[in-house]
Amino acid sequence: MERKMYLSETDKKIAGVCGGIGEYFGIDSTIIRLLWVFLLFVTAFIGGILAYFLAAIIIPKRPWSE
Repeated sequence: MERKMYLSETDKKIAGVCGGIGEYFGIDSTIIRLLWVFLLFVTAFIGGILAYFLAAIIIPKRPWSE
């Protein structure tokens, strides 16, 4: 069975990106969020914010049929 990454509908704070990544890799979304905050500080906020919103646009929502 092929795994696909989707935005999380149940574990989301803004768009569900971190929750979806956590579900895909089978790890706690809090760890993903902490890594994202680290990315924000390393890239002076611009890169982290841009990466988040690009991921929110690129990662699809889960289809209703699944």
